[in-house]
Amino acid sequence: MHLMMPSSQRIGPGALKNWLEVVLSYFYPPVCQICGEAAASPAEGYICRECAGGPSGVKRIEPPYCQKCGLPFEGEMTTQFECGNCLEMDFAFAFARAAVLASPLVLEVVHRYKYKRALWFEPFLSRLLIERAASELIRGDWDCIVPVPLHPLKQREREFNQAERLARQLSAATGLPMRKDILQRRTYTETQTALSRSQRSANMRGAFALRRRKELAGEKIILVDDVLTTGATTGACAKALMENGAGAVGVWTVARGRWT
Repeated sequence: MHLMMPSSQRIGPGALKNWLEVVLSYFYPPVCQICGEAAASPAEGYICRECAGGPSGVKRIEPPYCQKCGLPFEGEMTTQFECGNCLEMDFAFAFARAAVLASPLVLEVVHRYKYKRALWFEPFLSRLLIERAASELIRGDWDCIVPVPLHPLKQREREFNQAERLARQLSAATGLPMRKDILQRRTYTETQTALSRSQRSANMRGAFALRRRKELAGEKIILVDDVLTTGATTGACAKALMENGAGAVGVWTVARGRWT
């Protein structure tokens, strides 16, 4: 026998969220998944304030930074500038920005989120991105948000695309549609972490293409990914979009790695 809850007693969005948090707290006690000691709620992504604010924690990016790729620099600079990496790479995107530095804590969270399906970290990562990107995107003249795609084989291995999930959260916060039907990854590549800058660039050459034969019609697109280091991946995505009719491409990521 199936009982149906009367409409007057059905669970609303707020009650449903609370119920889900109760269920999550049963399987994942509300303890920080970094230090394993302090209290941390599902809404915080199970990361306590002490870990997030500690020496290895969240470091928000502030000026001065490269106007092209967003790489931050120390010291006082009164004029806009582009870093040496951008001058050599000749990126197709108009700009790339990140919310925070790729600190040890942020890199650990991203790694566990991507490769170990630690999806409980998603609220933490998406909040970092939204806090920095949403207001700028709302003020700008952008048409849609496009996640950096994974190759189908890699997506089957991971079972999800972290860029797509983060892009969906940013889409909900800004009202810009999230379009995963525009761009595809057509070549399978191993992880870029062990490659040099030139190898990364060569590895990404021709890796992305439009899903449809029809060219874009001047759409202004924001690419979203988790981490930007040399910009080889997002640069290849932007090139494919610009060569097929995009009006402009900007990039937003959660974290910015420093290339050495």
